[in-house]
Amino acid sequence: MDLGIAGKVALVTASSKGLGKASALALAREGAKVVITARGEEALSKAREEIEAEAGEGEVLAIRADITDPDAPARVVRDTLDRFGGLNILVANAGGPPPGRALDVTDEQIADAVNANLTTSVRLVREALPALRSGGAGRICCITSYSVKQPVPNLALSNLARTGLWAWAKTAARDLFPDVTLNLVCPGPHATDRMIQLGGSDSPMGDPGDFGRIVAFLCSTSASYISGTAVMVDGAASAGLL
Repeated sequence: MDLGIAGKVALVTASSKGLGKASALALAREGAKVVITARGEEALSKAREEIEAEAGEGEVLAIRADITDPDAPARVVRDTLDRFGGLNILVANAGGPPPGRALDVTDEQIADAVNANLTTSVRLVREALPALRSGGAGRICCITSYSVKQPVPNLALSNLARTGLWAWAKTAARDLFPDVTLNLVCPGPHATDRMIQLGGSDSPMGDPGDFGRIVAFLCSTSASYISGTAVMVDGAASAGLL
């Protein structure tokens, strides 16, 4: 299936590993010009080499940045435009906060989680929006968590911040459509480094490559009427009907 994104410019943040990297790789395989970001130079360089090896004729720009820094989204978007002259796809991603029960988290931890997993995505959308609109048929995907539908007891900080992002995105999607689509992609347990750090899962874990292909589809021309949704990619882990 031709997704219609060959030659498009895609910015994927926090993408040197895990689901961000899987998303960047899937877009590159479809012929998109991909911009990746990460804090660590070594991991970023390795990810760029791996994506370039898979991308065929696609180009990959690696930008070292802590995307949770308030100034970083504007700089990363500016660097993307300087290199490629446009931006068609934004995949907003940031590392998740540490685990913790709801009554154990501190004010500082809450502020950090909201900044990383809510406000950072809002900043990215705001900075990218003029280019996404001018390029026509812009696509935005925010990588969140299945916890936006079913909170995870020991991930209170993630539950709080990501659910706030879902409320914001649901509100913003109506203002953006039909020029730009905005969706959340909500993973359950996948076989990533972070999942291993959290102790793994008793249930089967998803393949990050499959997750990346779902992101790529939502960024495709065929997904022009999908907006304001939270797509669950969780292997039936969440039990809610809504």
